[in-house]
Amino acid sequence: MEKQLESLKLAFSEELNLAGAPEDLEPMRVKYLGRKGALTGILRQMGSLDPEERPRIGSLSNELKVFMEEALAKKLEGLQTHSVFKGIDVTLPGRAPRKGSIHIINQVVRELEDIFLSLGFNIASGPEVEDDYHNFEALNIPEHHPARDMQDTFYFTSDVLLRTHTSPVQIRVMESSGLPVRIIAPGKVYRCDSDVSHTPMFHQIEGLWVEEGITFRHLKGVLNEFIRKLFGPDIPLRFRPSFFPFTEPSAEVDMGCIICKGKGCRVCKNSGWLEILGCGMVDPEVYKYVDIDPETVTGFAFGLGVERVAMLKYGIDDIRMFFENDLRFLKQFS
Repeated sequence: MEKQLESLKLAFSEELNLAGAPEDLEPMRVKYLGRKGALTGILRQMGSLDPEERPRIGSLSNELKVFMEEALAKKLEGLQTHSVFKGIDVTLPGRAPRKGSIHIINQVVRELEDIFLSLGFNIASGPEVEDDYHNFEALNIPEHHPARDMQDTFYFTSDVLLRTHTSPVQIRVMESSGLPVRIIAPGKVYRCDSDVSHTPMFHQIEGLWVEEGITFRHLKGVLNEFIRKLFGPDIPLRFRPSFFPFTEPSAEVDMGCIICKGKGCRVCKNSGWLEILGCGMVDPEVYKYVDIDPETVTGFAFGLGVERVAMLKYGIDDIRMFFENDLRFLKQFS
């Protein structure tokens, strides 16, 4: 009977090797392991064996049964995997993954940072989840101040919010650092606003220079140098009087339209000018919140939107394109 088991194992293995499809295996299972299968037929002869032989033959029979079941399962797995890839030419070259690049907004942020670093500024950062004191009150925007209407704020509680500008970083730096202060603060800011020129999240860069003897002349010199490094040496600039609660005097900075070269077009609304940023001398009231004597120092601050700069620099007319992740758009800036 031992020889019968060996012969059965050999016949099973040869037939299994010839199986070419998953549907060939079930008939084999029935043939060898079914109730009327070959192995079952051998086991029915166990009664004719000597009692001393039965345990050994029973053990060999069980081993053969386990071998057949595992071999059938392994063969089925292999045939199913093969069928998935059937018809695929594995010798063809693979499809290489697309090469990524730095997002256009991050590229512009780095470019702006490099310009200001070359002008002697340092980079500072602060929390995006702010308190009302640093985001508004310490910037001379107390409760019920009409300037708060300009910024639709995302509040968590009455005192905790998503920052509406990066100006709170200026307050935190003046609180914790000694003078002089000469920093830019790039980062994300949040406002309840969404259309072709506004998004609920966008990027700003605020700048601050505070020390003894700083005047509006220094402010104009820094911004002239910055804008001309960014857009070219022949860009005309103008400063228009404006209002910000934390600067006095304040100004909006316009540059000559880069589309029509000042002749007037749809982009500049036929004015020949494009607004680029806001700025001004730090209001003396702000120094009181950070324990700095306004009689001993002066300073200036400015702020600009990164998306605004990118749109002007690359002629993009819809801010939402920066955030829709359309690879056809983004790969133009790789």
